[in-house]
Amino acid sequence: MSAAPPTATADPRPRGRARGLLALCRASNLPTVWMNVLTAVLLAGGDGFSALTLLLVVSLSGFYCGGMCLNDLFDRGYDAEHQPFRPIPSGWVTLGEARGTAALLLGAGTVLLGFTPHPKSLIAGLVLLATIFFYNRLHKRHAWTVLLMAACRTLVFVVCGVAASGGVPGLVLAAGLLQFGWTLLVTVVARLENAREQRFEFPLIPRMIAAMALVDGLFLAVAVSPAWLLAGIAAALLTLLGQRVVRGD
Repeated sequence: MSAAPPTATADPRPRGRARGLLALCRASNLPTVWMNVLTAVLLAGGDGFSALTLLLVVSLSGFYCGGMCLNDLFDRGYDAEHQPFRPIPSGWVTLGEARGTAALLLGAGTVLLGFTPHPKSLIAGLVLLATIFFYNRLHKRHAWTVLLMAACRTLVFVVCGVAASGGVPGLVLAAGLLQFGWTLLVTVVARLENAREQRFEFPLIPRMIAAMALVDGLFLAVAVSPAWLLAGIAAALLTLLGQRVVRGD
């Protein structure tokens, strides 16, 4: 990414330890993960407002935020030179805090999957955990790792589908593959932006991330009921609102 603080909806510099941790975790993007979970559970025949859905929301939020912590931990050398506004090089979050937060979130997310009705969801969660790790470990070295980033989103659907039904129903897989394509597009556009001397004047990437929830809403509107489009719109707007507090990219 470019050395100059990029144009975005939020001030790129964390202001305080709590906000630094939120920025480290990219917490503003969590509504997109929640919408992924809701979509997968509904398409697997589950209840969107059940205890299982809540458990999966908490678990997958841990995977997402822990993965973002890992991203900044592995990239801290690069960020110190090119993105000093990031929480670790800016000093708002210490290395120890970042490591502890990553371990806590990823560990909690994994353990929670052991409480789902179908134990195989824990195996799917371990695959997701490995994919998150290898993406963050390798993404600065190999261009093909954009596929791992996209696979992480798809695996959210796989984990939830297995947790809700014991398998991966066709509609769950279709929604996951749709998000694979959208995430791949977001990642490629982000890399193109990073290769520029200056970022796009319009905060394109944060908007594209927020649109992930809208993609799910549109899929549910066709596959389940048009009313679910409202949930996708709400999640997208909540993401955009969160990005005004902490950066989403």
